[in-house]
Amino acid sequence: MSNEEARKRTQETAKRLFAGGAKLDPPYLLWREFDRDLANDFSMFITGNLYSRTVLTLPERQMVACAMLAALRAGDELRLHVNAALNVGCDPKKLAEVFFQVATYAGMPAVNEALHVYKEVLTERGQWPLK
Repeated sequence: MSNEEARKRTQETAKRLFAGGAKLDPPYLLWREFDRDLANDFSMFITGNLYSRTVLTLPERQMVACAMLAALRAGDELRLHVNAALNVGCDPKKLAEVFFQVATYAGMPAVNEALHVYKEVLTERGQWPLK
């Protein structure tokens, strides 16, 4: 794949994930402040190569990312990926269920933090309470 094709795929995937919903700055903007070239390399690998693979759908990838970030208690990154999950069509009730599943492996404090972040994002998007 050419650099131009990779760049286009990166932009298309990033737009699907991060354009819309709650107003959040993607980590790319922070990376770019430190090193523009490395930020582009990271973005092309993560969004252009990994997230654009078709073995898992974008909603499936986002549910996995949300579960991992909840278990890691990475609230800021979780906020970004919860919003992205909703942008690509994840069922809000299934996403809540993903967070409850985290209890078995990461404990209730991780679940509580994830649900708090999730509720904030849903509220910002005008989707709270869940129906």
